[in-house]
Amino acid sequence: MKLSKARSFQEYEAFIPDFEAFCDSLHTPLPRCLRVNTQRITPLELTRTLRAQGYPVRSTSVADYLLECDGLDHPGSTLEAAFGYFISQALTSAIAAIALDPRPEEFICDLCAAPGCKTTHMAQLMINRGLIVANDSKQKRLRALENNIRRLGVTNVVITSYAGQNFPQRWRFDRVLADVPCSGEGIFRFSSSPTQPPRRQASRFLPRIQRDLIIRAFDLLADKGILLYSTCTYSPDENEEVVQYLLDNRPAEVLPIDVPAPYAPGIVKWRNRSYDRQINRCWRIYPHQLNSVGFFLARICRRSRPK
Repeated sequence: MKLSKARSFQEYEAFIPDFEAFCDSLHTPLPRCLRVNTQRITPLELTRTLRAQGYPVRSTSVADYLLECDGLDHPGSTLEAAFGYFISQALTSAIAAIALDPRPEEFICDLCAAPGCKTTHMAQLMINRGLIVANDSKQKRLRALENNIRRLGVTNVVITSYAGQNFPQRWRFDRVLADVPCSGEGIFRFSSSPTQPPRRQASRFLPRIQRDLIIRAFDLLADKGILLYSTCTYSPDENEEVVQYLLDNRPAEVLPIDVPAPYAPGIVKWRNRSYDRQINRCWRIYPHQLNSVGFFLARICRRSRPK
């Protein structure tokens, strides 16, 4: 086990299943995942095109339009990318939109939208119908969002630029995606970076921002709306602790997630803290379970009856 180089994650040994396999997985390359833009090409057509160029392409168990393609080091520079046939997106990142399950004709908010992978994925699932409000506070990131929307031929998105925690409450949405800024621990692989994993001390202010974002995201929901909270980090302080904060301050309920992918349940104890048992319905996805970016997801609705 290559534990010596994974010291920064050692405090998570208490809750990461098969911690030895987790540490070993951090030394393997991150696979290249492509999300096929089914508005312009079928998964079979893109697979044949890339295989004809010598790339090994294989389908994934999560969805037929999510393909793994080894050796495609610069996917954004290909002609197929320019035509909007695909976007490079981590497999676990794609699970967020699938778990939220947006429907055609619905009114959706993507609270932290740039660079637009999840926004355009939701548009694809909605067949460019309904309306998505894609919001991001950073102007530089909005350019990438605009470029991806244009390149992929998305037509049901409008862009706003508010601080997510201050997003206006004069609208109510059928579904809200809050893929919040985080410490990004799940992205780290030793095979692709000579540096140590992100230091949590440098991210000590993130939970406060995340708590503000999840509260605003919940307050934007229509009565029967659904919220999907997600991060690409392992820290309970940015995951379960934030969901617990919502449960303590709003009439919220954590819902099960139904996606064909391996996962570990949310933890209900961390250090000296015990969380609501329903947090067990959250998902933790680790790279040794699904070879992708580490991810956390919580699917949430308004509580239908008094607790």
